[in-house]
Amino acid sequence: MKIPFSPPFIDDDVKNEVLSALESGWITTGPKVKSLEFETAKYAGIDHVLCVNSATSGLMLVLHWLGIGRGDEVIIPAYTYCATALAVMHVGATPVMVDVKEDFNIDPEKVRAAITNKTKAIMPVDFAGWPCDYNALFAVVKDPNIKSQFKWKGEVQQKLGRIAILADAAHSFGAVYNNKRTGSLADITVFSYHAVKNLTTAEGGAICITMPSSFDNADIYKTLRLWTLNGQTKDAFSKNQTGGWRYDVVYAGFKMNMPDVCAAIGLAQIRKYDRAVWQERKRVFEYFSREFSNDNWAQLPAFTNNDSQCSYHLYPLRIKDITEDLRDEIIERISKAEVAVNVHFIPLPLLTVFKDLNYRMQDYPVTYNNYSREISLPIYPQLDNNLCEHIVKVVRSAVKETLEQ
Repeated sequence: MKIPFSPPFIDDDVKNEVLSALESGWITTGPKVKSLEFETAKYAGIDHVLCVNSATSGLMLVLHWLGIGRGDEVIIPAYTYCATALAVMHVGATPVMVDVKEDFNIDPEKVRAAITNKTKAIMPVDFAGWPCDYNALFAVVKDPNIKSQFKWKGEVQQKLGRIAILADAAHSFGAVYNNKRTGSLADITVFSYHAVKNLTTAEGGAICITMPSSFDNADIYKTLRLWTLNGQTKDAFSKNQTGGWRYDVVYAGFKMNMPDVCAAIGLAQIRKYDRAVWQERKRVFEYFSREFSNDNWAQLPAFTNNDSQCSYHLYPLRIKDITEDLRDEIIERISKAEVAVNVHFIPLPLLTVFKDLNYRMQDYPVTYNNYSREISLPIYPQLDNNLCEHIVKVVRSAVKETLEQ
């Protein structure tokens, strides 16, 4: 029985919404993007969302708007996908990596220790869809001793008056922290709508704008939207209207807009996200947790507490007391049984681009310990309980064979 790792959720509603975009004669940025922005904002409980062509673009755009560039530092977890760090590097700044906690998320005390007068932002990552401790992170950046170190550069940083918190929420659409949904928790939050994410537009992302009350978030939306379209004062849809050809370019912007044909996929999904996607991923996640709770070798991932809830994006199972080599043997056995699994992620300091910049894995012991024992299991709505049962049997068998050899 062959089980893929993460196929997209495509049903008739998605097909019909995409077909309507194709038949409309308008497939780039237009009304469906605007609708997806509205639905994303409504879901997150906020007012202003800008859709872009990727989460990486979204992070870069916000860093640029914050005035972060050469000579600046941005603190990120060592345990994340490379895009978190590359977004920082692409605006000319330096990613400062810190270790994570046992729940895979950035350690606020490690963040505190890493802050210098060059620190302009912190980019926490909601690993696997489990929200970071945002209260603790805000307590750090609002600490008078930390604020006294802050050296602003530019109007935005001066107005904020402290280190910004820019959430990389690529995994956490639908998650809840302190009874508030992700998208509303940081100064600005960026979702990923990539093909493997809970909510997808094939490629894409969304910027959730929730800056403090001293800022005009509607104006920030307008500015960022302009910047995603080469700094042009009219998008192609507006220019295409009768008499709408004249435009100006008022900023040396970027090309980061989302097209309608992609937005259509996400629009169909978000309208029934809780029922058809989130609830079904939760079912699979809870099935695995019930089953593996009976195995003394299994360390189960965090997924809920009194006021927080996971998005159920990944199921990061850890095997207790094993080495990286043994973990790899377990994966090999699972793969031979035609169940696709993965590892999230290879820590940044193990990747050549960062090793060449002198980041060292030994500086992040919790990150390495988590990684060396982690196996990501398939989790998506199309997995019925019979398929889940098969996955559990295959994983148990692979672990047993490896540990008993």
